[in-house]
Amino acid sequence: MQKIETLEALEALYGKSSVAATRKVVTRLTPLYRQWIMASRFCVVSTVGPEGTDGSPRGDDGPVVQELDESRLLLPDWRGNNRIDSLRNILRDGRISCMFMVPGENVVMRVNGTAFLSNNDALLQRFEHKGKHPVSVIVIEIAEVYPQCPKSLLRSGLWGRDDGDQVPTLGELLEEATKGDIESKEWDAAFPERVKTTIW
Repeated sequence: MQKIETLEALEALYGKSSVAATRKVVTRLTPLYRQWIMASRFCVVSTVGPEGTDGSPRGDDGPVVQELDESRLLLPDWRGNNRIDSLRNILRDGRISCMFMVPGENVVMRVNGTAFLSNNDALLQRFEHKGKHPVSVIVIEIAEVYPQCPKSLLRSGLWGRDDGDQVPTLGELLEEATKGDIESKEWDAAFPERVKTTIW
C-alpha cells in the first residue's frame, strides 16, 4: 500500500487552505461562538494518554458545557460506567479536543486546548440536576475555537435519517463481546428502567 510519508508530499496533494479556513480560528469565546456552543447539548471529547487515544460522547439536558470565562469551559462528568478513560488521560496528558453539535445544524464547532479535573464543590453545584451532581468537572482551557465546514454532515445526511433498524442493540453487542456472559434480551429489557435512575 502506498503511503504518504512527508509533510511536503501531503501539502502538495492538498494545496493551500482558504482564507476562511485559517481566519475563522480564534483563541477565546467570541459572542457568536459562545452562542453556538451554549446551544449544544452534545459533544464528542477526544483525549490522549500513554495507552493511546480516547473519544467519548457527552450530552446533557441543556448546554453540555458552561462558560467559566471567555477562555475556559466547564464540562460535567456525570457518573457512568466508571471506566474513566478520558479522565485518566487528562490527568496524565492535558490535551483535549471537543466537537460540539446541534441537532439539525450541519456546522460543527471545534475546541482545542488543555484540561484539568476538579471536584471543587462550587463547580459541582453549578450542574445540580434534581438533587444530583456530577462526580467531577473537566475544566477546559481554550487554545483554539472555530466552526467546521458542514460538508461531512451534509454528505452523511445525519439529521435527516434514522438507520437504527440496521444496527444491533446494545445488549446484542455486549452478548457478542462477552461471549454470552451477558444475555442480550435480559439486558435490553432491563435497560429502560435502569437508565431512569442512572442517567444522572
